[in-house]
Amino acid sequence: MPETSDPVALTAELIRCESVTPEEGGALLRLERFLSDAGFTCRRVDRHGICNLYARWGEKGHARTFGFNGHTDVVPPGRESDWTHPPFGAVIRDGVLWGRGAQDMKSGVAAFAAAAADFVRESPPDGAVVLAITGDEEGESLHGTRALLDYMAEAGEKLDVCIVGEPTCPERMGEMVKIGRRGSLSAMFTVRGVQGHSAYPHKANNPVHAMVRLMDRLASTPLDEGSEHFDPTTLQVVTVDTGNPAKNVIPAECTATVNIRFADMHDSRSIGDYLAEQAEQVIDEFGVEVDVKIQVSGESFLTPPGALSALVSGAVEAETGVKPVLSTSGGTSDARFMRDHCPVVEFGLVGDRMHQVDERVPVDQIVTLSRVYKRILQDYFA
Repeated sequence: MPETSDPVALTAELIRCESVTPEEGGALLRLERFLSDAGFTCRRVDRHGICNLYARWGEKGHARTFGFNGHTDVVPPGRESDWTHPPFGAVIRDGVLWGRGAQDMKSGVAAFAAAAADFVRESPPDGAVVLAITGDEEGESLHGTRALLDYMAEAGEKLDVCIVGEPTCPERMGEMVKIGRRGSLSAMFTVRGVQGHSAYPHKANNPVHAMVRLMDRLASTPLDEGSEHFDPTTLQVVTVDTGNPAKNVIPAECTATVNIRFADMHDSRSIGDYLAEQAEQVIDEFGVEVDVKIQVSGESFLTPPGALSALVSGAVEAETGVKPVLSTSGGTSDARFMRDHCPVVEFGLVGDRMHQVDERVPVDQIVTLSRVYKRILQDYFA
């Protein structure tokens, strides 16, 4: 291993691995080699065809164990012809690295891997450093970080604190640290009426009318005004459909889906109860049947501002000159799983091009991010 690890070169190597979820694509193999060379003990924690990597430096049972979590799987690139440079080419032009995963989040994984490798080599701590890296964050998320946590429970592995290296900054490097996330669920509604001729509506029962009323009520009724650390809950109607090609037929059935991002005064059960109550009102009003199926992506959670957020914020400000705000905005991440194990916060790059065609990142951001992670380790074990 060189005297100083190169997080930009490692990011480029990972981008060249076509690890479109759930494919491993060679990314975790490359990280395993890199971390093994740095003295980490690596273990593959694969489950149901999903590849995951658990890497530890230091003996198990240390009083202090610092963890990083991230993923190497990426979303599909779309049409390659739409890209300025090949999505898995890892081309660097004018100080910018192009490719799928450049922001989300092969750069973050490379940055904390390089930082951890350099840190344990230069100043071996009285403690342990763990990297828990999954190949199933962009997919179903059933056998990725969850599998790593199950392995840790079985093996008696324990983290005291954890950083998830997802992109957290909206526009400027260093401006935001995530100390929690809103909950997320999708609700699928099916309304069943009676099919009939549109000229004889008295002989039918139009489920679309009932669905439109239900969707309007849900979309126009605020669930809350937010809380100290959370923005107000949002509900978005994302689809309404009958599958009806005829203009003179009242359909028998109508479906719709809403997505809800909820603040910490709710949980998925209370949201589900609210949706069921709204559905019952429509049943009574229109005489239709309504089924509701709910899919929960994650509950809301908060790591209260304290020692961990102060540690991370201090390192961010020292390396970037920017004092970050503490936020719970954005979508879900694997922090929703890590929070059940130990205190967790998130910090990473600017995420303005995540999942887009021509995803790219300035290489100096990757270098800065790795310096932030290394300073966090230094300050934690000081």
